[in-house]
Amino acid sequence: MPVLAEQGFRCIAPDWPGHGFSDKPDKREFAYTPEALVKALADFLEALDVSPVHLVAQGFLGSVGIQYALQHPDRVDRLVIINAPVSPEAKLPWKIRQFGIPLAGDMLTQDPLLVDRTLEGGGPYQIDDDDLDVYRRPFLKSSDVGRALLTTVRRLDVAGVSQSIATGLQGWDHPTLLLWGLSDPWLPVSLAESCLKTLANGELKILEEVGHYAQEDWAEKVATALSTFLRQIAV
Repeated sequence: MPVLAEQGFRCIAPDWPGHGFSDKPDKREFAYTPEALVKALADFLEALDVSPVHLVAQGFLGSVGIQYALQHPDRVDRLVIINAPVSPEAKLPWKIRQFGIPLAGDMLTQDPLLVDRTLEGGGPYQIDDDDLDVYRRPFLKSSDVGRALLTTVRRLDVAGVSQSIATGLQGWDHPTLLLWGLSDPWLPVSLAESCLKTLANGELKILEEVGHYAQEDWAEKVATALSTFLRQIAV
């Protein structure tokens, strides 16, 4: 983000409701479903009055950003998808799926060190403690963070959402970059290659030595690819 900001882009990276330092409402007040998260993102961008935007969506919850783009094409200029579930073949890995298991998930999501295990399971690198601390800190402040994570995982519906995304992208004509870490053990590059064939205006860039959490593994490669794509002149 600092690299892109220096090049004149305004970069905004909100935490999802229930995560990071955003509010953490009880599941009776906020559903934590894909539909609720899409609406929250829509309300957030409307409040900021920043559309149309270049939208960058990464990871399994990046599916929310992709769904937002498909539902609000007039509010999105360019779309970047980084290692996200773009195909029905996408499966939620056990390392994340276990957070939603009854009883076990209740305990695991209250463990501040779970972030270490999840982040490092998605790629080829050991994450620096300073970086891990950023993710870990909210879990040390409130048990509400763990409860929100548990509910989010239980209601994520990767199968249904990824099918909806795959269908929606077939009619999507905005400039789209599939930016894929080749060392992702959860979402192989073959998913991106299949998705690319259905895009009317898409391109694929593969990042060597980068895993699922591309922005953590090699931020410079991600920034360079984003800058090149976002500066392209529309045809």
